Amino acid sequence: MNKLWLIIKREYLVRVKKKSFIITTLLTPLGIGLLVVLSAYLTAKGGQASKKVLVKDDSGVFSEAKIESKLYTYDFSKDPLEKLKEDYKTQTYDLLVYIPPFEDLTKTKHSVEYYSQEKLSIATIESIETKIGSAFKEYKITQSGIDRNIYDSFRMDIDLENGAAGKEEMAEGKSSSEDTSTKLSILIGTLLGGLMGFIMYMVIFIYGSMVMRSVMEEKINRIVEVIISSVKPTQLMMGKVLGVGGVGLTQLAMWLILIPMVIMGTGLLVGGGIDPAQIQEMSNQANVNAEELNKFEFGNVLRELGNMNWGLIIPVFILFFFGGYFIYSSLFAAVGSAMGDDMGEGQQLMLPIMLPVILGFIMLQGTLQNPNGGMAVFGSLFPLTSPIIMPSRLAFDPPLWQVGLSIILLVLSCWFFAWLAGRIYRVGILMYGKKITFKELGKWIMYKG
Repeated sequence: MNKLWLIIKREYLVRVKKKSFIITTLLTPLGIGLLVVLSAYLTAKGGQASKKVLVKDDSGVFSEAKIESKLYTYDFSKDPLEKLKEDYKTQTYDLLVYIPPFEDLTKTKHSVEYYSQEKLSIATIESIETKIGSAFKEYKITQSGIDRNIYDSFRMDIDLENGAAGKEEMAEGKSSSEDTSTKLSILIGTLLGGLMGFIMYMVIFIYGSMVMRSVMEEKINRIVEVIISSVKPTQLMMGKVLGVGGVGLTQLAMWLILIPMVIMGTGLLVGGGIDPAQIQEMSNQANVNAEELNKFEFGNVLRELGNMNWGLIIPVFILFFFGGYFIYSSLFAAVGSAMGDDMGEGQQLMLPIMLPVILGFIMLQGTLQNPNGGMAVFGSLFPLTSPIIMPSRLAFDPPLWQVGLSIILLVLSCWFFAWLAGRIYRVGILMYGKKITFKELGKWIMYKG
């Protein structure tokens, strides 16, 4: 155990003290903050009124409407259409819109033409269509003599919420077999589940590959021949896996502290730089309900986060974090020990390891859409995909028996794959100049020397 601890300590300290580790750990949150600022800047700049629209309105409907837009500037002209088609570009307009005469109030469709030298985006076309359509709608309401209040009362917004979430016994903390989640809590659970699944996906690839490169470097440089004289190959492999895992956990913990701080700071920085009227118009075009947006107030989000079962989510996520990392880093260490100087030879060995990880990431989207479906249950129980799928289900309160069974299968799989990787590692780490095949790996596993 003393030798194993020395290996873990060396693998951990060598990497943590590197300038590249410190720079990456600090620059990643700053890079995310810069991405937030850049995204907000591009959204604001991209949404600014960059289109000047010249309108030839023979219907008289659009030109009489009160048009308010932060995105586009509308000017009207009564000149002949043919003349406007020749002159609109020289008058610095981006496009010309022609609205034909309109008389029949029973018509539900009116063809409007536009002329532009450049191809317009779908967003631009739909924005203009929405503005003109709204003007015609108001015109038809006015001309038909319909009472505006009665017309507005025809609209019905259905808010489908869980009835159990508002029960008095729930507020008093009494237990119930019914689901009490709200739409906001479901959305937060989906985002949180996706984030946890993505973190596991990245951890497996980044730190598993780090273990493999470390094994390969020591083998190629013949350093391992000196180390093996003092420790067993299996101890060396386990020391690398656990040491690099500690590095990953340290980096992840620092990111969990720094990234929210940077995002909150950048949010305050860019919050005042966006025109509220502009955002409101973009929301209207996207048919976003203001009441729905109000549900995402900071206080509501904090309340829903507080209602989540963190006593289950945090320890189980950490357990699957270590379990998933341990399984795949052991396999990556085995592949690294089998590789020689030619990296290309080892690619075929990496494919069987990468496929379950990629499969788990593909299954992640379906799991978030149906967290209790058959695919989600299978993915959360199958040990090679459960480190990605089960954490993504935790926010949806999966049955405890499924969580418990998944943990048992994960622990057994950790033991099995550590044993399997150790059998390959002890032979492959001292094997040079031989092309490795799956058949050869099978011999190494069965070798009893």
